[in-house]
Amino acid sequence: MKADNTIFSKGNLSVAFLLFVFVFSKIVVVTNAHQDQIVDSVLDLEDDQLLRRRLDDAKLDLWARGTSVNLDETLWFGNNLQDQVVGMETWQSQAARQGPIRKARYASYQHNKKTKPRQKQKQQLANKNDMMLSWISILHGGGDNVISSSSTAAAMKTKIQQLTQHYGSAFAQAIEQNQQEHDRDCQESCRYFYCAPAGTLSPNNNNNGSAQNQTLADVLGTNETTIRSYSMGAVPPEDFADEFGFPLDLIKVTQGQPLFSRDDAKHVIDIAESEGLSSNEYVSGKYKLGGDWLTKLPQTRQWFNEKLEKTLFPLLAFLFPEIVSHPSVLRAHSVSLLKYNASHPRTDVHIDNGILAMTLAMTPQDEYQGGGTFFEHFAVTSSNGHNDTTSMDSTILPMDVGHATLRPGSVRHGGHRVTHGTRYILGAFLLIEDRVEHVRRLKNRGSDLRSAGNLGAAAQHFEWALALNPKCTTCLKDWAEILHKQQRYTEAEAKIRQSLELLEYKDSDALFTLGMLLSEQGKDQECMDAYRQSLALNSEDAELLYNLGVKIGEQPNNGDRNEEISMYKRCIELDPIGFGGAWLNLGTILAEDGNLDDAETMFIKALGSSKPLEVKPKAMINLALIYHNKVGQAFQQQDIDAAKAAVLQAGSYLDSAKPLLDQVSSFESGMQQYQSQYNTLRLACHRNLGQIYAGTGDLAMCEEEFRRATDAFPTEIQAWQMLGRVLEIQGKKEAMQDVISKIQQLQSIKGGGF
Repeated sequence: MKADNTIFSKGNLSVAFLLFVFVFSKIVVVTNAHQDQIVDSVLDLEDDQLLRRRLDDAKLDLWARGTSVNLDETLWFGNNLQDQVVGMETWQSQAARQGPIRKARYASYQHNKKTKPRQKQKQQLANKNDMMLSWISILHGGGDNVISSSSTAAAMKTKIQQLTQHYGSAFAQAIEQNQQEHDRDCQESCRYFYCAPAGTLSPNNNNNGSAQNQTLADVLGTNETTIRSYSMGAVPPEDFADEFGFPLDLIKVTQGQPLFSRDDAKHVIDIAESEGLSSNEYVSGKYKLGGDWLTKLPQTRQWFNEKLEKTLFPLLAFLFPEIVSHPSVLRAHSVSLLKYNASHPRTDVHIDNGILAMTLAMTPQDEYQGGGTFFEHFAVTSSNGHNDTTSMDSTILPMDVGHATLRPGSVRHGGHRVTHGTRYILGAFLLIEDRVEHVRRLKNRGSDLRSAGNLGAAAQHFEWALALNPKCTTCLKDWAEILHKQQRYTEAEAKIRQSLELLEYKDSDALFTLGMLLSEQGKDQECMDAYRQSLALNSEDAELLYNLGVKIGEQPNNGDRNEEISMYKRCIELDPIGFGGAWLNLGTILAEDGNLDDAETMFIKALGSSKPLEVKPKAMINLALIYHNKVGQAFQQQDIDAAKAAVLQAGSYLDSAKPLLDQVSSFESGMQQYQSQYNTLRLACHRNLGQIYAGTGDLAMCEEEFRRATDAFPTEIQAWQMLGRVLEIQGKKEAMQDVISKIQQLQSIKGGGF
């Protein structure tokens, strides 16, 4: 839900120059300056006990914030105590988190406080074993309203039975439909992708394959590959949420020896290209990528299936034992090979349609610039709960060829922009054969119902999904969009804020939606604050940049003009043809400042918009207005040839705009005012051209031009008056009398003169 429905006008330029806005719809980065500052403070301290206390305090604070700290890896920060304090305190400052996780952990920490002094607890938590036990003991941090302390399938079955009693047969039918869809999708998956043969191993049989009895080296056949874990944010996966304990370090990235070689990856890409990969486009939100589904690439799929059987499924089962009982229950679906380059640079920030998902890097990092996977929640949060603007590098997880990122599907992420070269990745969503994702399926069906216009049924599905998992943030956001469409802005705002509280305000789309809702309620400053928070998380959202520019320009005295211009410029850098409105608004600002030449360039750029009916007629009207002003300038300089050329060009733009204006409703996106502007300008063109002919003594051409005006505008008294004047000059009394009669008739209808 990304659009700002407000229409603005900007200033006057002879005939008013109008601007109309239309609907558009934790990797830690240690900065050198910050590190030097901390080093300077540490060098003054020689008391090791004080250093250790600071180190313990930082570890405790990180634990309370939900940040996963592997104490075996504190040597990332150096071999001595001072370096460790520098590194850990820098991590602490960069990873500052507020909200549900912190509250839940501090609540646990404060438990039994009367019998255990705070300092004693700190010392205990500084001990590796005690800290790990504390992590494990808090299974349900991350917010209130946790469904259950049990993580068994029996608990979910009981929950569904209780909800069936509450909601009735409609809910039961929806649950049954989930099961049927799940079974169908699993069967479809096995048509194309590796599935263990029936009877290979019972899912509940933990013999020779259980993650409990294996090490990573056992799974991969090497001890040269390791796993680095990252937090997935403040909210557990949408389904089976109560089975994941904090810290939610569920983004898993392979390190060291890759899962497959550089040569192997190149061979796969060559095969895919020979199968027609580059001839297809893959759509991700508003972006297009090169690529295709592996269901259409049989030879490429053969390689992938071998990797599923021997490497990927066993690895996934090892990494996610909470929900994967054995590799044999995993099913791959929606598998695609994507191609990023300068013309297909990135994807939207999104979640994946599966309980688990994986990305395989198929291109060496030295063959492209940019790229990597972008995670919004890696962004820094300041102490006031607002998102600080940080380098995009702090939110990007790079990955070299042959390595994999494996994660829950509900993690918000996107493919970061590739600025040079070509980057291939292979992405897959995963199902678990013996576990139905009821929350995701209810939510998806609700989204489909909303798209079909059945808002009541859609809201019911979101309510059901939230009954199963009150922390389903996408359910809250989707429900808010329904309420927004129903103009129930206060209720929609409450849903969005509930979602953002759970997400610790780390969701750019939800913040954008919040801004929209605040705008609808006339809360402009709060709206812009929400937009700016969204921009701090995702600085490459062209739609957001455009709408923030519009909102700034709406403020008294046109707001901060420089900031408004900056928003439009960044918008068109990212998407030069998708947001013709940014070109229009820049042109209007330049025109208001008297810079008609550069304004003309902006309006011409707007003609290339991918939304011709929304943008082109507006650009053409504004171009005609520029040339109308050039006519006046030429008249002042007594340059008749320049005046004639300008009026002909203005008329040409207007004639091109007319059929486009006729195709859209006059009330759509301010078109009524553009239609009125067209009438005024076109009549002025007829008048100016007729005057030029009269001034050169060509009264016949003058009369012909004025007759064109009366043909085009038969109810406009001014057009008939112009014609009557030239007829009078020529002494055509009879024709002039006919014109006078027409004028009198129109005056009687309109109730007065023109």
